[in-house]
Amino acid sequence: MVTSKDCIDKYGSPNVAMEHQHMVLVNVPKSITKAIPELPNRIYCNKDLEQPLLQAFVNIIDRGLCDEIETWDGCFNIRKKRGLKSWSLHSWAIAVDINAARNALGQTPTMSAQLVCCFTDAGFDWGGKWTRPDGMHFQLKAI
Repeated sequence: MVTSKDCIDKYGSPNVAMEHQHMVLVNVPKSITKAIPELPNRIYCNKDLEQPLLQAFVNIIDRGLCDEIETWDGCFNIRKKRGLKSWSLHSWAIAVDINAARNALGQTPTMSAQLVCCFTDAGFDWGGKWTRPDGMHFQLKAI
């Protein structure tokens, strides 16, 4: 599992300089936003996240799970992990949150196994299996 230390080693401390070097504004293809209208038209994310995230969206469409995406709840946010001292992987924009209202931190996740597989098959780890479950959270498995 990717850690804050791994991200610091690869990308540097989360700040504006890191942001300019490693980030990209992704124009989500219209074929994806038409099928999954809850997604934004543009996502500001780490360059390393772009292809796996687009693949996860294609997986969702190909597997007929578009209706399971209720909300897009973000990607890039420089902050510490909730209740902890280490940086959130959102600080480097290698993590995304979806369906947050029904998959809150510390709660039993309601995400279907099929939807989770759309992300894990594209190279993500899912926070729903952690000791402190974070069912809305998907992060890159490797950087």
